[in-house]
Parts: sequence; structure tokens; C-alpha cells
Amino acid sequence: MAGLEGIEQPRGHERVAAARWSPAAEDERALKALELFGDPTDAEVQLPSRPESAATARRLTQVIVLRRWQLSPKMTEDAVLLVSELVGNAVRHTGARVFGLRLRRRRGWIRVEVRDPSRGLPCLMPVQELDVSGRGLFLVDKLSDRWGVDLLPRGKTTWFEMRVADR
Repeated sequence: MAGLEGIEQPRGHERVAAARWSPAAEDERALKALELFGDPTDAEVQLPSRPESAATARRLTQVIVLRRWQLSPKMTEDAVLLVSELVGNAVRHTGARVFGLRLRRRRGWIRVEVRDPSRGLPCLMPVQELDVSGRGLFLVDKLSDRWGVDLLPRGKTTWFEMRVADR
């Protein structure tokens, strides 16, 4: 490496280069997630309530919003961030074994729903500048056009909606 001659390089990091993010690799992972879990625009997709499911939910959201619905990269980025926050809350706070993910689009709007079996309501907390946790619903509140919770006979659906410009 230029400028690093004679300096010992860390060993065992050869795999890091292969693991770097690339759009093609991420598209491949997203398509694989669609194949494995189903299409969240057709029906609710069931995902295990584990932290790594947030990555699956992000990939599914990305492939639908960016590739299928052909919305802007900024809208996709925001939707992916917000679905990650809702999934994180479902995994962290509900004690569920699985949760459901559903994406819907209607004229002028997209809607992302995360269903879990808990009837405990999420709480929008005041956020301070130096807080390191508790920002999830704050982000949902700031980046979505509207959000809410629908109580169900067995659980709830937490959702957000974003306004889109239809062509």
C-alpha cells in the first residue's frame, strides 16, 4: 500500500474486502430474502423475532421501494431506516417469537406495517442530543408523514406512511 511500506499489515482481514457493501451484492441478498420469506406486498411476511431479522426487513423494504416501486433513493433510505426502527422495537420489547412485515402502496402513499402479538403500546419519548438509545419512534415521527398503532384482538400493528409523488 502506498505510504505504508515496512509497516506490518493486520492479518486475517482478507475476507473484509469481499464483505464490503455493493449495490449488486445487496440486490442479490434482497432478491434472496424475497425468495426465502415471500413478498411483503402480496401478504404479510413472517420473520423470526431476532436482531438479524432487521437486516432481512431492510432488504425486503429496499428491493420493493427502490426497485419495484422505483421511488427515490432518499425515500428508500428513509423507509429502510424506519422499518429497521419498527422491527427493532418489535424484537426488543414484545417477547414475540415472530413478527409480520407488510408493505402497501396506494396513490400518493406508501405504508409499512410491523405486526406483533403484544398489545403493549410503543411510547414516543423525548430525545436529548446525547441520548444513545430511545430514538426509534422519534425518527419515525420526524421522517414519516404519519404513523400510528392499530390494536388487534391479539397484538398490534405499528405502521408509518410516507407521501410519494405519483408520476
